[in-house]
Amino acid sequence: MMTEREFPNWETLYQEQAVETMPWFNSSLDPDVESALLTLEINNGSVLDLGTGPGTQAIALAERGFQVMATDLSEAAIRQAAAKANQKGLEISFRQDDILNSHLEQSFDLILDRGCFHVLPPQSYGTYVQTVANLLKPKGYLLLKCFSHLEIREQGPYRFTPEEIQQIFKERFDLRLAKQTVYHGTLDPLPKALFCILEKH
Repeated sequence: MMTEREFPNWETLYQEQAVETMPWFNSSLDPDVESALLTLEINNGSVLDLGTGPGTQAIALAERGFQVMATDLSEAAIRQAAAKANQKGLEISFRQDDILNSHLEQSFDLILDRGCFHVLPPQSYGTYVQTVANLLKPKGYLLLKCFSHLEIREQGPYRFTPEEIQQIFKERFDLRLAKQTVYHGTLDPLPKALFCILEKH
């Protein structure tokens, strides 16, 4: 059984800390996301960046011509990310939203989750899967990056094996790819991660 993990208050964190110092801060598009877009031959369309945090992935996707909406639980994160996007002259729709009680209404070609799912309480996974599936267009993709079961640090998010991801998502998704990788960010050594491509069925 997974031990219950504790997480910071995201709002306080984004109010008090510089985003550049956060473990998941990566100024460019995550290499795993980049290779998934190439593999899937996706170079345009609508994307939801779930748990956008510093907004780096939303910005990198918008710069590539995607129509991006970015959401986060923390209003401070959204404010800071929106300011950065404005400086770059990018049109990104930033919203404060909780994926477990979402008020989003449109549907997307692609959803990117680079760190939201693995900090959710295990009892909420069913809600997460249904909500994300409902926000995707038919045959849409969820690109999911989470901590891998190979990560041995005491602290941090929940960890997953490819089998567990398949189990959790199987009702609404086919697992197309699950590869062991790392979380590109500010930690040394980089945490071990699992990158998954899930296709809505």
